[in-house]
Amino acid sequence: MPARRHSGRALLGALLSLAALAGCVWWASRQEAPTFPTTATSLAEIGAALGLYAVITTVRGWRWHRILLWTGADHRGVDAYGLTVVGYMGNTVLPARGGEVLRILLLSERSSVRRREALGTVLPERLLDATALVLLFAIVSFMGTAGTPTGTAPAVSGLAVLLVGTVALVTYLRLRIAGRFERFAERVRPIARASRLLLTWTGVSLLAVSILVWLAEATVFWLVLRSLSIEVSGPEALLIVLLASFFALVPAAPGYVGTFDAALLFGLRAAGVAGGGAVGAALLYRFVVFVPITAAGLLLMLVRYGGLGRLRARNRSLPDPVLAGPARSQRRPHTPHGERRI
Repeated sequence: MPARRHSGRALLGALLSLAALAGCVWWASRQEAPTFPTTATSLAEIGAALGLYAVITTVRGWRWHRILLWTGADHRGVDAYGLTVVGYMGNTVLPARGGEVLRILLLSERSSVRRREALGTVLPERLLDATALVLLFAIVSFMGTAGTPTGTAPAVSGLAVLLVGTVALVTYLRLRIAGRFERFAERVRPIARASRLLLTWTGVSLLAVSILVWLAEATVFWLVLRSLSIEVSGPEALLIVLLASFFALVPAAPGYVGTFDAALLFGLRAAGVAGGGAVGAALLYRFVVFVPITAAGLLLMLVRYGGLGRLRARNRSLPDPVLAGPARSQRRPHTPHGERRI
């Protein structure tokens, strides 16, 4: 059944990507030819965008490292940074965000962290990103950026979901303290333990870092537009990046082909950028955020992590499912800050 679900999701993603890509190609074919940076100034702006994206990736690796430390995971800091790059590479070349599974497997191979626990450290990352995206989207929506109506319903809905989720989590933890849901807690504890971080001051600080990361992502896009002599405001660049990130959540082919591009073109049009300028901006931004990190991830995979073939061979030799986790290694990760319940 899980295999059928996975193949069905992959097929759905491929169909959605194909439809979105066909629409993008049809629209782009009716525009004038795009232009790309050629002057020293514009090339320097692209260089700055690439450098800033490298810093963003490093900060994301540091964030995962902090989450792993909080859980007491016995790991090497360099792997938190390296596997972050490998994960983004995997999301580009593998279906169904396979990069997340890839770094979970590799972390469990190189540390005492079991697979379920490794998955548990990735979950707070995604929750931090989702929370930061909703908060920033609410801000730019309330500002009426790029023609969005002030107080738009999606922003209000997103904030409401965050509030309900927070209340539900606090209520659940209070019930756990009272001794309820013991059987359920026993099953989800390896995965959910790291998410307790979100209710601490460390989690608040990491949320602030996540917000800064997404603001920096918007700056990368703004620099790409500047290199093409396309003038948009900072909030407009942020809104377009947020739209593309939300569309990346939709099941799609590797690299979010089609869906990511459609979101960029839609957002650019809302900001008053159309024609060949929009096509060039979408292509150049895709290059900046996908190509270098994919090349770096492939290089790390080959040089440091033994290649995909070795990983597949090691995984086939284990009887457990991908995320079920092997037997405990010699050193058991510490329970974070003495916590025992979740």
